[in-house]
Amino acid sequence: MPTVNVAGEPLFYSLYSGDITGQYNLVLVHGAGGSHIHWPAELRRLAGVNVYALDLPAHGRSRGRARTSLQSYADTVHLFVLTIGLQRASVLGHSMGGAIAQLLALRQPRWLEKVIIVGSSARLHVQPLILEYLNPQAGTDGFEKALDLICQQAYGPRVSREMVRRGRQLLRTVPSSVMYADYLACAQFDISNTVGNITLPALIICASEDRLTPPEESCSLAQRIPSAQLEIIQGAGHLVIVEKPAEVAAAVSRFLGA
Repeated sequence: MPTVNVAGEPLFYSLYSGDITGQYNLVLVHGAGGSHIHWPAELRRLAGVNVYALDLPAHGRSRGRARTSLQSYADTVHLFVLTIGLQRASVLGHSMGGAIAQLLALRQPRWLEKVIIVGSSARLHVQPLILEYLNPQAGTDGFEKALDLICQQAYGPRVSREMVRRGRQLLRTVPSSVMYADYLACAQFDISNTVGNITLPALIICASEDRLTPPEESCSLAQRIPSAQLEIIQGAGHLVIVEKPAEVAAAVSRFLGA
């Protein structure tokens, strides 16, 4: 479980490759308020793949400052890959992380092979009330209300109360200022006019019951990226990676060729 210095910020990441080094490299980029902990075992332990689950600055066990620009987070992911010396890698991003993956795909750095975009679109819609509650002026009570709203919308209709409870507990460990910065960055993200310039192989994964990024938005994204494939996971919500991890992992493995 190493830490690496990237542009003066100590960033934590977990590396999973089993007993034998995998043929493929995959960098996992979490969503708003997330960390490496949010990735289930099925995605962290893909057969034949070296999986790097990164904590973005100020998230999880990483130090540094939170950003209010997803371009800045894309800079960080790019520098992270260069710092750890990967010659070739793919990126899998969920929600906010999916937006970061799109920004990297538009840049086409030499190391980037493929992108996997889960629960994301060319424009991220953030409910104004969530930003109002997350605003530092709203205090602790506002933060708790924001968590309630997020958890009400992030899960599919058939998840257990225990899964929602655990997810809320994880979010409560994130400083409210970091969560606020993440959602501000998401609210400003809109590459609708340029997303069609992505030429790298792309896999778009969406969930049929996603209320934060409805499946029609993911379908539109897949249509606009010339080399995109679309995978719809039935019966899950926005947090499809934890609701249906085996299905997501299978789609990722097929796409990577692992």
